Amino acid sequence: MAAGVCLVLGLGLIGGAVAGGWYGRGAHEAASPDAFSAARGLWHTVPVDDLFPPVVQGGGAGPGGADRTWVRVGVAPDDDCAGAFDPLLARALAPVGCARLLRATYTDVTRSHVTTVGLVFTEADRAATDALATRFDAEGLGMRADLMPLPYAVADTVAAGFGAAQRATWTVSVLTDAPVVVYSVTGWADGRIVADPTPAEEDAESEATAAPAQAGLGHDARGLADRLERGVRRAVGEPPATRASS
Repeated sequence: MAAGVCLVLGLGLIGGAVAGGWYGRGAHEAASPDAFSAARGLWHTVPVDDLFPPVVQGGGAGPGGADRTWVRVGVAPDDDCAGAFDPLLARALAPVGCARLLRATYTDVTRSHVTTVGLVFTEADRAATDALATRFDAEGLGMRADLMPLPYAVADTVAAGFGAAQRATWTVSVLTDAPVVVYSVTGWADGRIVADPTPAEEDAESEATAAPAQAGLGHDARGLADRLERGVRRAVGEPPATRASS
């Protein structure tokens, strides 16, 4: 499955994936100008299994603080973003450009849910990145159902039927310490159509009553995305000489 994928992708996610707790959104540590620029090329510096580990442990990431485990079912070939997003989301991200898009799809251990996680490595400088992050926060773009990311369906797996109509919950985060947009989108593995998807930030609230929230889909979307963010920040903070390369 990985034969068609560039085997030199990665960001050291494993260490972040096993660490306890979610990395706080909006509390980004500032990266140096050199680190910010270097982060643009991280997608081809370390192995794919470090970026999207075969198994991700989510200690306390489920409803009520339950532990979660996600198993990777497929990694997409790296792409240039063309056709990878619905038109409105593509338009919203256009100001920062797309240098490379990396995606993988996971399922929970019960094979009930499927989640696509993605990293958009942008062409933007720090000012443009900050401007986009500010706009997403101020206008609530990450909460809009017409700006949901598209899933990556994986043939001959539990995620084979994971299409646009199956999207149940999602999250989009514009990092400010690296030229990267992190996203995730989750649905049921049985291929059911979801008429009213809701953002993961709402679904993960303890009082949420929507079906995706009750099933824990919001926790899957948020938990995997947060661990992906943590991996980016760990990689940005490591001196180049300490990163595994191939």
